[in-house]
Amino acid sequence: MVAFHFPPQRGSSGIQRTLKFAHYLPALGWQPLVLSAHPRAYADAGGEAYQGPARVTRAFALDSARHLALRGRYSRWTALPDRWSSWLLGAVPAAWRLVRRERPRLIWSTYPIATAHLVGLAVHRLTGLPWIADLRDPMIDDAYPTDPWARRAASWVERRTVRHCARAVCTTPGAVRSYRQRYPDLPPERFCLIENGYDEEEFAQAAAAPRRSGGPFMLLHSGVVYPSERDPGALFAALARLARAGVLTPDNFRLVLRAPVHDDLLAGLAQAHGIGALVQIAPALPYRQALEEMLGADGLLVLQAANCNDQVPAKLYEYLRAMRPVLSLTDPAGDTAGLMRAAGIDTMAPLDDADAIAQALARFLALARAGRAPLAPPAFVAAQARQARTVQLAALFEDVAGAARQGVKRSNAP
Repeated sequence: MVAFHFPPQRGSSGIQRTLKFAHYLPALGWQPLVLSAHPRAYADAGGEAYQGPARVTRAFALDSARHLALRGRYSRWTALPDRWSSWLLGAVPAAWRLVRRERPRLIWSTYPIATAHLVGLAVHRLTGLPWIADLRDPMIDDAYPTDPWARRAASWVERRTVRHCARAVCTTPGAVRSYRQRYPDLPPERFCLIENGYDEEEFAQAAAAPRRSGGPFMLLHSGVVYPSERDPGALFAALARLARAGVLTPDNFRLVLRAPVHDDLLAGLAQAHGIGALVQIAPALPYRQALEEMLGADGLLVLQAANCNDQVPAKLYEYLRAMRPVLSLTDPAGDTAGLMRAAGIDTMAPLDDADAIAQALARFLALARAGRAPLAPPAFVAAQARQARTVQLAALFEDVAGAARQGVKRSNAP
């Protein structure tokens, strides 16, 4: 399992995909060998050390922005396809040694670090082992990457990945559809779906943070607020409008942006809209504490722009499991809205429409305060668990490894 993101790196729920696959695969007959990066390459290596069933190998890696910069500047060529391209130099020899010693049945690599797929490709070509590429979200789209050199590099990696891997795994139906349209010459079964999810074991060990009776309604967004893909500008305009109308005050409402990364930008934007007293920008929490905060929130907020219609924030699955009211500001035509509708939740509005947000937020607050906000049915929530996703992944492993084994038998037949 070639995965850059792995403990002790601390970050978003995206890390949980690899971590939980590695946790649940042994019970399904697969022993993971995780190939990750030296912790020096992580921007934040302050998380808990990994303690689980997978055997983890760390390979040489540097972050160009921190380790190869001179006076704050570094060469573009050291950061293509990403800032951790140096990982390729350490990971391929380490993978070769692992293959010779452990004799694995297949290779699995995972995005969003494109270099991971270059490692997967290199090891596949060197060893002939079947390779599954966990694409997650599209590597390129109409608006990303914006830098032309980065876009060329990402496109180059994507093309070689989808043409050489046995299966390319996406996390949303829209991403599967997008890839099949982009590569019509490839068999459609090359692209398959294994969605993100939540971990029931983590939730079982998390205790809900107590909700204060009579305090302000806490609407929580947990995770990165990207300036483009999750632009809160229209939301802030809607909050300002409701504040001027006297609907929202610091005594009855608080928007908490937990670990948004772009703290200064968001604080300045809130002040510019005159809603600084309604918005709290909060630091990152350890994963389980972040879940506890979700369980104790009065409401949970999703932000997803139309330029991410083929994506679903991994956090949304955890929101559904928290069984707290969810307000989703997203394009109604996108996969995020599709998941909300499938869950039976209609508290939504477009992210870029301040008028619609103001109306949806007022309705959402009224429903949530009255205990009538729609929640996902328990059976639907249970189907989103990481254990269920790992069963899908193990079945895919068996399919790909079995096909490779049959191919070897045919080639050796007299």
